[in-house]
Amino acid sequence: MELQQTSALKITPATSMAAARDRVVETSIPARLDALTWSGFHTRVVLALGITWILDGLEVTLAGALSGALKQSPTLQFSNLDLGIANSAYLAGAVLGALGFGWLTDRIGRKKLFFITLAVYLTATAATALSWNVASYALFRFLTGAGIGGEYTAINSTIQELVPARYRGWTDLVINGSFWIGAAMGAVAAIVLLDPALFGPDHGWRLAYLIGATIGLVVLLMRMWIPESPRWLMIHGRPEQAHAIVDDIERAAIGYQQSGENFAKIRLRMRDHTPIREVAHTLFSVYRERALVGLVLMSAQAFFYNAIFFTFALILTDFYGISADHVGWYILPFAAGNFLGPLLLGRLFDTLGRRTMIAFTYGVSGALLALSGYLFSIGALSAQGQTIAWMIIFFFASPAASAAYLTVSETFPLEVRALAIAVFYAIGTGIGGVVGPALFGALIDTGSRTSVFAGYLLGSVLMIAAALVAWRYAVAAERKSLEHVARPLAFME
Repeated sequence: MELQQTSALKITPATSMAAARDRVVETSIPARLDALTWSGFHTRVVLALGITWILDGLEVTLAGALSGALKQSPTLQFSNLDLGIANSAYLAGAVLGALGFGWLTDRIGRKKLFFITLAVYLTATAATALSWNVASYALFRFLTGAGIGGEYTAINSTIQELVPARYRGWTDLVINGSFWIGAAMGAVAAIVLLDPALFGPDHGWRLAYLIGATIGLVVLLMRMWIPESPRWLMIHGRPEQAHAIVDDIERAAIGYQQSGENFAKIRLRMRDHTPIREVAHTLFSVYRERALVGLVLMSAQAFFYNAIFFTFALILTDFYGISADHVGWYILPFAAGNFLGPLLLGRLFDTLGRRTMIAFTYGVSGALLALSGYLFSIGALSAQGQTIAWMIIFFFASPAASAAYLTVSETFPLEVRALAIAVFYAIGTGIGGVVGPALFGALIDTGSRTSVFAGYLLGSVLMIAAALVAWRYAVAAERKSLEHVARPLAFME
């Protein structure tokens, strides 16, 4: 038998959850999942779940590329400060959404949250197109962010728990890097929809936000066949369902069911949830060094990315005189560099290792930002030169940022994985992301290149500091099973 019970109870649909908590099971499900080679099943999972980052890239790019149109809107007439506040509202929503939905993800399962968070996103992004003033726009952006933040926790958890260990680093980085496919889509949409010859000044930006809602409807259908995480089911008192799902995955991936007797087994005591007190103790006491790494990495990349990218269009329009309807052309090469970074460097995170590559990518991107910021401050760059500089910087910064999500999702136990992602995303984004856009909006409003350079230096220092922390404390999790990297709280000797 692949699944053995140490309790005398028979597992039936009528078995109570209270009884499930008292049962101990011995299972080889984690080893069986890690033994699989890459297959069409894994590709479909990546496509159906990775679309989240495409949506996020679309949203963030639209927010940046549409900033000029929102300032010119006869209805809204935003100032740079208004734009910074609205962008910070989106990030604040993502923070609170990640926390609330992250808690639910660990409690009621990954799959249910796929649909709840996507429904929130769809409704809110469509409502953004109907905004009538600054307050309504900020509110709808807040709710859109809440849906995206919830998606982060459920999706990252599931990808980690379904993808074999030896592919986990590259897969996670490429999926997070697909954000920039959405960014390119947003840039193209902005080019077309902000063309004054095609749409009026108060219509193009509204149509742009409806693109995300349309894509979200397609994603809703794609996710119907994605299974619940067998690892989550095993611990939460539903071992037969977990076993059946793994059987189906094996048949889809390799054409036959593997024998559980050929794999190492672990013993787990099933539970229906993990108390918040135990979560806090696990994150900040048992794994406090890992918590430090996660907090530093998330905070640094959040400030670095959100501060710069949310104000990308403002730099081009205010300092280089680029018209709002041409900003999209500059975002396209920028997005290409961001996607190519994880795609080309991602495999090194599984070969050279996590510590080496995280420290390298954070350090290089921080140093390059300081250099390009200085060139910007002395007026040595044209709009094209500035874009090329950002392309090079974010070729390294993109895998660095993705590695932050990889780190917090693989270095904590399964029972607290989604909430760990949420907590460190929330704290990091709260520190680095919410403050960043508003700060840079204010710096740009001064009209001083020196003031903006000071903001770039702050981002550079944060990234270099994160590189040093990662080199000292990051976990060498490459090619290791999740259960080896962080033993489940339910584990029994």
